[in-house]
Formats: sequence, structure tokens, C-alpha cells
Amino acid sequence: MKDTIILGIETSCDETSAAVVVNGRQVLSNVISSQVDLHAEYGGVVPEIASRKHVELILPVIDNALKEAGVSLEEVDAVAVTYGPGLVGALLVGVAAAKALAFSLNKPLIRVNHIEGHIAANYITHPDLEPPYVCLVASGGHSHIVHIASYTEFRVLGRTRDDAAGEAFDKIARVLGLGYPGGPAIERAAKAGNPEAFRFPRVKFADAPYDFSFSGLKTAVINMVHQLQQKGEPLPVEDICASFQQAVADVLVEHTIGAAKELKTDTICIAGGVAANSLLREYMSKKAREEHIRVLYPQLKLCTDNAAMIASAGYYALKNGCTADWRLNAVPSLRIGESG
Repeated sequence: MKDTIILGIETSCDETSAAVVVNGRQVLSNVISSQVDLHAEYGGVVPEIASRKHVELILPVIDNALKEAGVSLEEVDAVAVTYGPGLVGALLVGVAAAKALAFSLNKPLIRVNHIEGHIAANYITHPDLEPPYVCLVASGGHSHIVHIASYTEFRVLGRTRDDAAGEAFDKIARVLGLGYPGGPAIERAAKAGNPEAFRFPRVKFADAPYDFSFSGLKTAVINMVHQLQQKGEPLPVEDICASFQQAVADVLVEHTIGAAKELKTDTICIAGGVAANSLLREYMSKKAREEHIRVLYPQLKLCTDNAAMIASAGYYALKNGCTADWRLNAVPSLRIGESG
């Protein structure tokens, strides 16, 4: 059987990325140009700046991905692109590039949901992984627990009702003066802190046991910081970071394992930027072992936004006959499960 070569394009936020992936699992190239340094001085992503940078980088990044893979455009079987959710201006750059390439090559155009792309990152790291399983998707914009029934069937079991986990990390890091991005900064500081120094709230909803809410946690940390500052007392930054990080991990782990037990699945996957957090990985693995559940997560370089995961998800969408036409547009508020 002939191999299927997918060119993936990702521009949903502040990474410009292109990748070439064979049969959804073999990565020939995965070029990522990050704008983190560009946005750091603002404490977060500035949408207009991100969009302009994508315009500048998209063609060189695609060229580099093809060159690194040793593949010509004519050898590409389909073009997959993130069309949502994300920043609308950033998404439009990738969608426009993908449509132009697919049209000029007369090759299929595949629309990919960014969240479903994060889930597919696990297929690259774990070639033996097959649905069904439960996946925790935790990133700067998303916190979902999803039942992966098949490669293209997704059922959301829980989602955040306010801030996403990664968003909370960024906001607390900003308040503590740790810079952007917040996740790695808080994790570094937490290593020297006591996770039991402060008891921050863990939210549980009776009507939706797998839903998340991090707004109250964020507010509790910010209020405590302000109170200490008003009293002129020193900030125990490491202890605050460790206690905050532990509170986030407790909720993510408890809800995900609860969902897996209810569905009687023996596999949990983690995806998204927060999946790079070492405490979350260790704590999830420890608690899952107690329930005889295996835990899988992508390589660190596949946790953040990248085009390899988009190409992987695009491969399975193509196999399922899910292609797009030339009317494809960016959908910044796209929900999981809406791609097909």
C-alpha cells in the first residue's frame, strides 16, 4: 500500500509551524518558529503582532519543512491546516496558505481542529496507541477531558467553565513577576517550594463532576499575594508556585482518572502545553498505576503547538473522507468534535 504524505500547517497562536508526516505517525520534518521572545515583553500574545509575524514566516517555514523532509510539493498527497480554535488573524494566515497550496497542486485540503491535533500528538510518540481511550487536553486556551471513541469521533466529558489551566499559570506568573510563558516559570520556581504551604481551593461541580474551574483558584492566589504586599511582608514565591501547581494537578488528575474509571478504559493520554508539566506527568502516572491504568503523553516538543500533530490528525480525517472545499474559513471559537 502506498504511503500517504501529509503537509501540515499550524498558525493558531504564536507558533508558525509546518511539518511533513507519513501515514499519520512517521515525522519527516516538524519546523516550528516560535514568537515567545517577541511577546514576552507584553506578558502574553498580542494578536496583531502574531498575525503579522505569521505572514512573514509562513512560506519560509513551509519551504524548510519540505527541504528537511526531502519531499517535493508534488509528492505531497494532501495539505492539512488548523482552522480553529485560535486567534482569528493568525488562523487566517495558515488557512490562506494551505488553500493556495492545495488548489495549485490539485490535492485534497483537510481542515483540522486544533484541540484534536493536540490529541493526535500521542499517535506520533506512541505508534501502538489506538482508540478508545480518555485524553486530558490542557493548554493555554483549553482544558478538556475527552473520550476518544475512534480516530475521528470525540465526546467531551468535561471542560473548563472559565479559565483554562494554562491561562491560570500565565496569570499567576504575571502577578508574581515571573514572566511569560507562565507554565515553565512556575514549574521552575515550584521545585524549591513546599506544595503544602498554602491550601488553595479545588473546585468540584455536583452536576458535572469532570468540569473544571480555575478562576476561583486564580483569584485566591492573587488575593493572597495582594494581602502580603499590602502588609509589606515578603512573598514566598516558591511556596506559592508549588501550592498553586499542586492544586491544578490535583484537579486535573482526579477528574481525568474518574472519567477513565467510569468508562472502564485502561489508557489515559495527556495532551497540550500543560502536558509538559513534570508534576502533572508524575502525579497522573502515580495515581493511574493505583487504578491499573496506563498513562501516555507526547514528547515534550509535541506538547506545544506544532504542525506534526496537525498532519497526523489530518491523515485520519483524510482516511475518513473528511476534506474541505475552497470556502474553508477560520473558526476561532471552534469546539472539539466539529471538524467532520
